[in-house]
Amino acid sequence: MQSACRPLLGSAERLQGVSSQSAYSEETMKYICLGYFDVKKWETMSESEQNAFLDKCFAYDDVLRKNGHIVSGEALQSARNAVTLRWKNGKVSMTDGPYAETKEQLGGFGVFEARDLNHAIELMSMHPAVKGGPIEIRPVDDLSEMIRQSERRRARE
Repeated sequence: MQSACRPLLGSAERLQGVSSQSAYSEETMKYICLGYFDVKKWETMSESEQNAFLDKCFAYDDVLRKNGHIVSGEALQSARNAVTLRWKNGKVSMTDGPYAETKEQLGGFGVFEARDLNHAIELMSMHPAVKGGPIEIRPVDDLSEMIRQSERRRARE
């Protein structure tokens, strides 16, 4: 497996030659991409630097979308607006803010399709967002069979 820490193809232009997912004969898998960023670093950037960074990210998103890789995705508001729920002493307790204090915070997530994990790494290693913070890639777990079994059990009750 190739390292996700170094660029694998080198440029977004190279990806434009990749055929869309619908043209692949093999089945694709879904992956969740969690994008983190350093808030303090972002705040030290000028408005024009922030805009240039965002423009590069959105342009690459357009390439991924055009090639059939993006399923969905959303940006997240600041971790200051988060609420964390925990089960504690037999009931739900709520804490304002994120679970842990960290330098980097989750900035958004995307759901995309790729042939396999190596392909997912290849696609995301070219995303400009990787220069703003780490990107975690996880395969989506298909719970359809588990849900069907649960529905059958509950229907018997």
